[in-house]
Amino acid sequence: MVKRLIIPTIWLAIFMVLGLSAQAGELSAEPDRNRLYEGEVLTFTIKGSTKIDINLSNLFDFDLSSLPSPDIEKVEPDFEILARNQRYSVTTVNGEMVGEITWTYQLAPKSTGKLTIPALIFKDSVSKPVTIEVVDGTPPDQSGSNRDSFIELTTDKAEVYVQEQLILTVRLFFRGNLIRGELSDPQHPNAIIETLGKQREFATERDGVRYRVVERRYALFPQKPGVLNLPPIRFEGQARNTDGSLRFLRDSADLFEVPVKEVPAEFTGTTWLPASSLTLAEAGMPATLNLNTGDNLTRTLSLQATGLPSEALPPLPDSVPDGLRSYPEEPQRNTNVGPDGITSTLTQTSALVPVNAGKLTLPAIRIPWWDTESDSQKVAIIPAQTLNVAVSEGSATGASSSGQNTPPTTSSDGVSGNNPIPTISRFWQWTSFALAGIWVVTMLAWWRSRKMAADGSDQTVSSEGANEQDVFEQLLSAAKNGDATTPGLFVRWSNLRWPGHHFGSTEDVFRVIPAPDLELELSALQAHLFSRGPSDRDNSSKHWDGTGLANALRHIRKQTLKASSEAGLPPLYPSNLSV
Repeated sequence: MVKRLIIPTIWLAIFMVLGLSAQAGELSAEPDRNRLYEGEVLTFTIKGSTKIDINLSNLFDFDLSSLPSPDIEKVEPDFEILARNQRYSVTTVNGEMVGEITWTYQLAPKSTGKLTIPALIFKDSVSKPVTIEVVDGTPPDQSGSNRDSFIELTTDKAEVYVQEQLILTVRLFFRGNLIRGELSDPQHPNAIIETLGKQREFATERDGVRYRVVERRYALFPQKPGVLNLPPIRFEGQARNTDGSLRFLRDSADLFEVPVKEVPAEFTGTTWLPASSLTLAEAGMPATLNLNTGDNLTRTLSLQATGLPSEALPPLPDSVPDGLRSYPEEPQRNTNVGPDGITSTLTQTSALVPVNAGKLTLPAIRIPWWDTESDSQKVAIIPAQTLNVAVSEGSATGASSSGQNTPPTTSSDGVSGNNPIPTISRFWQWTSFALAGIWVVTMLAWWRSRKMAADGSDQTVSSEGANEQDVFEQLLSAAKNGDATTPGLFVRWSNLRWPGHHFGSTEDVFRVIPAPDLELELSALQAHLFSRGPSDRDNSSKHWDGTGLANALRHIRKQTLKASSEAGLPPLYPSNLSV
């Protein structure tokens, strides 16, 4: 029994040795069909033979990767080689050992029309050229019902505005047990594409045929008006039939052209916000709007939009009236992704502290946006609110001739003027003494650190100055050219010019360093940069005069570090408290 198994193995190994001599003749090349539809796979079979030269010296010295084969690579300009296989058999012809080889290739056409498989060569054998006709579309009897696999693309809208959310659904239908498959993702250079959750897998019946389905959903945000054309979505895979054989699956699908409209002329907002819904909410305000000076009020504004990423939401305004101090936290942005699209939220929390008594009005907040459901502009509004601020217990009080309370006036050193010395409870006296002691210790520590810094090496001071100078030169250049990086460079330079404040935005800088002229010039630049017209944005540098902004920057830089930082710092205590 062992002998019977060894002998065929030896003959097969002898045949696989590369020192074989070819038997001249014609190489047989046959496709399984000469006409197929785009997306179908062609099975191409080649048969050849070779005479075996028995050589016991190299019987077991061969490399499987170097086995002879036809030059099939000639088909690659018109066909993609998906898979290849080869079979061997050994026969005796006129007393000589002859090896019969069969190569099977799975070829996928790269285009439609008449494609030619050129003559292939195996040793001294040559095949005849073969013409294959590839027809566009799908077979009449395979319009999605009898095909082994096909792709369907659908969208939730036929047209969109620029930056509006378009939901694309990709469904792959296939039959059999899929053992390998690759489904491409949509791509486009002028669109932001986000995957909406994980893919779904389910079974369904289409025209009496049961299919397995893989479904993926994407959110597309086209960034330019015009027509959105996506590259084809492609699928390639292998499925195993019930008899164990493998079947190659291949298909592609194109999305229909989607018109992308420009921002409508009737939109009045500064930030384009196309959404299916947008709400502006407020929390933390007292029900009666009655407060006392020194109270700490936490106000939270939240902007929520459906169909927009959080990065597209504009900053919320934080202007407050005189007599009310605002300490905003870092804005929080959050994007939730679901099968129905993207929902984003921008939350801004600020601590408000009234320091003067009277009526303080918080201005209204208006966010214009475009309702994509009704195709019209809407405005999210928080109405103006007036806070009734009374003097807190134990603080200075005064009455006008009409008997109404008037807010106390304060001098620059924080001491009340034109008012009698307030009566302060024993608790506030001890609190004030303690705070005064802390303040004195802090000032001594600050003075000592400044003295130690002044005694440092000249090389260190020179290095810091050079760094600030370099950033300032970059800031001047950006301001003159109307560059969008100007606000960020201004914040960076301010942190170098007035260290220790940890500025995060231009608003943070102007709270500490009052500069009305510079603030006005920066606002003008930002208004220029965020103009709605696409052509204006593309040529923004041609219509910008940065002379005024550059002069305002040079003026504020001339102020000394000490004068700028101390003048801009808000008082440590409310004006109605005495130390």
